[in-house]
Amino acid sequence: MKIQILSLFPEMFEGVFGHSILNKAQEQGRVELAVTNFRDYSTNKHKQVDDYPYGGGAGMVLKPEPLFAAVEDLKAKAEKPPRVILMCPQGERFTQKKAEELANEDSLLFICGHYEGYDERIREHLVTDEISLGDFVLTGGELAAMTVIDSVVRLLPDVLGNQVSHQDDSFSTGLLEHPQYTRPADFNGLKVPEVLLSGNHAKIEKWRRDESLRRTLERRPDLLETAELTEEDRAFLKKLEI
Repeated sequence: MKIQILSLFPEMFEGVFGHSILNKAQEQGRVELAVTNFRDYSTNKHKQVDDYPYGGGAGMVLKPEPLFAAVEDLKAKAEKPPRVILMCPQGERFTQKKAEELANEDSLLFICGHYEGYDERIREHLVTDEISLGDFVLTGGELAAMTVIDSVVRLLPDVLGNQVSHQDDSFSTGLLEHPQYTRPADFNGLKVPEVLLSGNHAKIEKWRRDESLRRTLERRPDLLETAELTEEDRAFLKKLEI
């Protein structure tokens, strides 16, 4: 996968891209990450990329010319047309399902904005997706793009040491993940559930499914509205609700 990022602050990505899973994925050749400062595409002698909004109002708005020029240049150099993603609080709320969808692409291009917003022509004619992390506003799109990129890259083949690691992650099944335990089995009198020490894999899987359902009901009951549930799942949830 090839991922390009357009940002006014490319240096923000150095630490994140140089460590942990993202660095490992690059070393393995699973992903190529590159950050471009779209200020370089400004034709203004002052390298201006923003201007006052028509009609008045607070803040500055990103101009269309630099971003159109940057995206068109990067698309022309790409082997395959990238999916162009605008990081924006007005966009579709990011989910694990969206991460899985993007992980199937060969090429992604992220636009990280700053200031008050984007010229609407950028939104209407340049991008394929608008993504938001949630109902809050960040100073810029960089932190949001890093989060999305991390969640996508970890889904690429062989990036994680255990290929099934992400399959049980919270939200991958539509539910929150079950509780996890490791050694020691008894820590200061706090014991690991006996079923996990039993060696009975069928019972362990049943316990994990039930605990996943229990945790989802307690913490994110809204997820149960769209999760794929069996009759056994529904019976267990009904018992919890009594």
